[in-house]
Amino acid sequence: MTCPPEVRIVEVGPRDGLQNEQWIIPVRQRIALIDALSASGLQTIEAGSFVSPKRVPQMAGSDEVLRGIARAPGVSYPVLVPNAIGMEHAIRAGADEVALFLSATESFSQRNINCSIAQSLERAETVIAMARRHSILVRGYVSCVLGCPYEGAVKPSAVADLAERLVAMGCYEISLGDTIGVGTPRQAQAMVQTVSHAVPLHRIAIHFHDTHGQALSNVLACIDEGVAIVDAAAGGLGGCPYATGASGNLATEDLLYMLDGLGVATGVDMEALLDAVALVENRFGVAARSKVFAARRRRSAARSEGQDRSSDSDATPLSRAG
Repeated sequence: MTCPPEVRIVEVGPRDGLQNEQWIIPVRQRIALIDALSASGLQTIEAGSFVSPKRVPQMAGSDEVLRGIARAPGVSYPVLVPNAIGMEHAIRAGADEVALFLSATESFSQRNINCSIAQSLERAETVIAMARRHSILVRGYVSCVLGCPYEGAVKPSAVADLAERLVAMGCYEISLGDTIGVGTPRQAQAMVQTVSHAVPLHRIAIHFHDTHGQALSNVLACIDEGVAIVDAAAGGLGGCPYATGASGNLATEDLLYMLDGLGVATGVDMEALLDAVALVENRFGVAARSKVFAARRRRSAARSEGQDRSSDSDATPLSRAG
C-alpha cells in the first residue's frame, strides 16, 4: 500500500455534523466546539451554513458563530452557501472561505436544493464570481457520488464531469461525498480513479458516511490512490436530512487513529481532539458514535473504578464488638 506522507483532515462536525442532530445547539456552544477543535491542530473546520433557517434550523446564527470564534493562525473556517443570497450573508459575516453543494443526480438535486443540476451549476457560477470579487476561496462538494437514495447507482463519469466543471469555474478543491454511505472500497477507488482523469489529484477530497460501516475502508482505498484530503466529523456526528436512513459521518478520531497507525502526518493531536468530542457529549448531550472515543470512555471508567477500589481498601475497618 502506498499512502501519502501527509493528509489534511477537513473537520465538518460543526456544520455537516450538527445540522442533522435532533437538538438545536446554541451559538455559544457551537463557538466553544470550534475553538476546542482549533486547539487540536486541525487546519480546516467548517463553521456553519448560510442556508434558510426554515430548512436547517440547526445552522441559524452562523454569522454570530463566524464573528465569535477565536480564529487560530493558519486555520480556515469555511461556511456552506447555497446561492447568491447565502453568499451575501457570508460576505457580511466575514467569511474567507465558502463551500457550495451540487448533486451527481437530478432527483437528489431537486430534493436537496430545489433545482436541477444545470440550475445548480448556474448558481455555483454566480457564487464563485461573487467570491472572486471578495478574494474568498470556494470549495465544491459533489454529493451522492457512490449512490443516490432515489436513483440508485451513480456513474463515475457523471461525478467526474461535475467536478471538472466546478474546478473550471474556480473551485480550488472538490469534495466527493458518499452522502448515504452505500459505497464499498473498490467502488470508491474506481470513482476516484475516474475523477482524477478530469481533476488533478491534489484538488480531490473524499467525504464518506458510515451507514454500512465502510467509511474507513473507503478512505484507505482512496488514499492508496493518492488522495490526501479527507472530510470527517468529530464524534461521528451528522448525516443528511434529505437522505432517509443515512447515518453519521466518519468520525474524525477514528480516522486519525488509522492515519497515526499508518505513519501519515496530520498535525492533529488525538487527546485535544477527544477533549473536543467530550465537549459534544458532556455539554451538548449529543452522544459520540466513534470507536476511539468509546475506548477512551471505557478506560476512564476503569480508572475511576480502580481508584474507588483503592480508596475502599485504604479505609480503616470498623471495629466489631467481640
